[in-house]
Formats: sequence, C-alpha cells, structure tokens
Amino acid sequence: MPLVPPGCKLVLDPRDDFNHVPDDVSNYNESMYFSVFDREREIGGWYRLGNRVREGHAEMTCCWYLPGGRVAFMASRPRISSNDEMNAGGLRFEILAPFERHRVTYEGELCVLEHPEEMVDPGKAFRSNPHVPARMEIVHTDATACVGGEIVNEDGTPLPLDPDRGFGKAHFDQWMHGEGWLEVGDERWELDGHGARDKTWGPRYWQSIDWYRWVHLYVSPELSIQATVSSDADGLRTSGHAFVDGRHFVVDEGEIESEWTAEGYHRGLRVNTRVDGRDYEIEGSVVSLIPLRNRRKLADGTLLHTRITEAMTAFRCNGQPALGMSEYLDQIVGGRPVGIEQEGG
Repeated sequence: MPLVPPGCKLVLDPRDDFNHVPDDVSNYNESMYFSVFDREREIGGWYRLGNRVREGHAEMTCCWYLPGGRVAFMASRPRISSNDEMNAGGLRFEILAPFERHRVTYEGELCVLEHPEEMVDPGKAFRSNPHVPARMEIVHTDATACVGGEIVNEDGTPLPLDPDRGFGKAHFDQWMHGEGWLEVGDERWELDGHGARDKTWGPRYWQSIDWYRWVHLYVSPELSIQATVSSDADGLRTSGHAFVDGRHFVVDEGEIESEWTAEGYHRGLRVNTRVDGRDYEIEGSVVSLIPLRNRRKLADGTLLHTRITEAMTAFRCNGQPALGMSEYLDQIVGGRPVGIEQEGG
C-alpha cells in the first residue's frame, strides 16, 4: 500500500483495470502481473505483461515452477504499436469483469531448465536447454478486494512525474483464486490455487530502486499477507498489506533477515511484521528459484545491471503453511547484489 502524503488522496476505479492513455514520457510502462500456487500439487507460476508503447515493445514473461525443481520459462520483447490491450508474445490477459474475473492464456514455447540458476546468463541458458511447446488457460477470480490506486492531490489533479526515478505512478494489488490447466511438452496439469495480481502504470526504470524484498503468501481465506522491505534514494522502508478475517489492514512495520547461498541467492528468509497490533512471523524456504536480469545503458555509456530473483517459496506464517512467492531485486555492483550487505546478510 502506498503512503499518502498530506494534502493528497488515493483513488482507484474499476476503469483502472483497463489500460490508460500513456503519459508523455519515454519510459511509460503499463503492466499487469498474476501468480498462482497449487499447494496440493506443489506447482506454481507467474506471468507478466508490461507495455512500453513509447519504446515500441512489450515485456512478456511466463514462468512455471514444475515438480522436481524444474522451471519452464520464457521472456521476450515483442513489438507493439498501441497500449489498447495486454496481448503480446503469445500471452494474453482478458478482463472478463473488472476487479472480479480475468482469463489468462499462453500459447508458444517455454524453455525447460533442470538447473534454473543457469538463467543468470540468459543467452547461454536459452541455447543449452530444450524449448518445448506450451499452452495454458487460467481463470483468476477475486479472493479479496483491490487495494491501492493512484495518489493525486485533494482536488484530483495528478502529482508531477519524475520519469528518471519512476517505478510507477499508480499501483494496486489483489488476491486471486486461479483455476485452469497448463501443458508443457507432453505433460499436463490441472491447477487450483491462489496467488496475487497487481497492476502498475506510469514511468518505470528497474534501476530506480537499490533493492527490495517482496513476499506474498495466501495462507487461507482468513489470512493473506504481502510485505515489501525496500531501499532507494529516500532510505529504507517497509510497506504491504494483509487481509485478516476479510478485513484489510496495512502492514505497520517489518524487517527481514535472509539466508544466502555462496552464489548470492536467497535460500531462506524470515520476515517479522505487525498488522493491526498483532505480530506475524513469516518463515520461508526456497523451493525453486530463477534469476532474471534487466540492463540499461546510460548516455555516458555506463551499463546498469539489475537482477530480479524469483523464487517459489514454502512459507509458515505463525505456524500455518502456505506456498507463495519471494522476489528479490538488487542492483549488481562489482558483481555483487547491493542488498546483501545493506540488509545485513
């Protein structure tokens, strides 16, 4: 949940589920993300489309954590000429009822990795691992209300944009129930689980944040939590929200401690949060992990390197089990993720 400064308000309308007229900035991004985790079958996935129409392309990512530690993955930058829909690279998001029901389909190839850490070098990983035909159809229905929106002035006028520091001017989250099927090569799974979705629009550079740790877990209809610990030019902060017994609460405070591998990937974590005066202790153990990267060259030739580590994670929240996501973003400086030292690991 964003913090609303004095003299401002948070606005969100069902029309925000649809795409917006792009701002007149080169790095405008309109993105939508879904995840679903089937705890019974121990399989999960996430998929994202980000329209960068001013740059003439979309960002498409489809990632599935398969039994046995395998990851089926594809990412591409398909060309687009408008921001009218979320449909690129074989991945399509359909809004059947805003804030209530969405259909996601994919038809294309996925690269199946027995050792998903190889994606740290994507060119080599894509060349050395098999690509197989894949299809999916997942219908996501609302498990909670949407939370978030756009921060505007009290009179409704927009706040000024700083595209160089942008990570999105507006954002909302929602917990979803996902049901459908996935085919990867000659394997097929029927899926029934829960996950999160979010929508963001506005200027975005992946290098605008030094590092963050984002976890989301749907424990039961009575409890679901998202929490983020992040660091940027404004310092260290914690944000997030929870649904407890059907009521929405903002995460009041939190801290994270991570356990790292020798290669600099997280393999375990502990998040302590406080929600409505009650403490929640979240322990996570990584089930399967894939490192992704984003690079941007500045006008002076400096190459900026961001690593986003995506991990399906087995959680226990105050002793209750859940299967969900831990996403770690770090700027890479001198070959090391900056957040390891700053987090205190």
